[in-house]
Amino acid sequence: MKKGLTYAKSGVDIFKEEKAIKKLIQNIKFKRRDFGKPLDGHYAGLIEFGEHILALCTDGVGSKLMIASEMKKWDTVGIDCIAMNVNDAICVGAEPIAFVDYIAIDKPDPHILEEIGKGLSKGAEMANISIVGGETATLPDIVNGFDLAGTCLAYTKKNNLILGDKIRPGDIIIGLKSSGLHSNGYTLVRKVLEKNKLSYHDKFPNGIYPNKKIGEILLTPTKIYVKEILECIKKLDVHGLAHITGGGLRNLLRLNKNVKFVLDNPFDAPDIFKFIQDLAEIDPKEMYQTFNMGMGFVIILPLKERDHALEILSNYSEVKVVGYIERGKGVHLPTLDISYIV
Repeated sequence: MKKGLTYAKSGVDIFKEEKAIKKLIQNIKFKRRDFGKPLDGHYAGLIEFGEHILALCTDGVGSKLMIASEMKKWDTVGIDCIAMNVNDAICVGAEPIAFVDYIAIDKPDPHILEEIGKGLSKGAEMANISIVGGETATLPDIVNGFDLAGTCLAYTKKNNLILGDKIRPGDIIIGLKSSGLHSNGYTLVRKVLEKNKLSYHDKFPNGIYPNKKIGEILLTPTKIYVKEILECIKKLDVHGLAHITGGGLRNLLRLNKNVKFVLDNPFDAPDIFKFIQDLAEIDPKEMYQTFNMGMGFVIILPLKERDHALEILSNYSEVKVVGYIERGKGVHLPTLDISYIV
């Protein structure tokens, strides 16, 4: 790999994070055994609930919030918070129905909270969920600024659960275009800009995004994929679903470790990714394991479902067949000679 900036050098080492999480999980041993007992999932925690399965997931917006504060624009980060949760919930074939938020702030600011509320309301409408409660904590000794996170509740019938175990060689991989960086990799983005002495208020150089400030593009809200994916689940034989978030294409490894995901026709990376990569000479492999690189969601299904799937999805998003499943293991981008192994 090139000796450019990496996510780890910027302060976030995803491999150390994975090891730390394993240590955390290995000490969480108690599991309920009667009604409401848990099942194994991947993007969401699963609970038996009669003939249904409840799915729970939790996530936050991350250091994108720092850019929102710098730009004094807080009305879209609520959309990010909803999106990061509901997009995970649908990965198991569950329909999101309810949400609770958590805001930790150094000092209560009515204007900031009002603006955050606008985004939460908009995101809830886009995902068709109800915000049923939440918590706001004033923590001046712990928090510098504010943090925003939430938890989503979703449900599905037992026989409609999608966990990736049906993925087979010969299946196709359809990618759904992202709206931008979504809400991942912002620690690296911020370090890249700092290193190059650029401000979020600066205009993009070389005519990239004319008349737009860097901060404006970085605050583009995360796309919500709920409606199109739920329609596909109802009408198609879906084998696997993946939200491409932190970890980039390595997220596909969550679905099935016994097949090879070949992405021979990826989306062209949008200009914002190229801008970041060029500024810090970031290696392509690092880019694809840190950012979504233009593809925010993936659906995997049999080849026979291709035309129907593209017809449904094209009503909501820019989509295309980006690859296929073959025998082997890992994720492979042949055009860039990049592989991520289990």
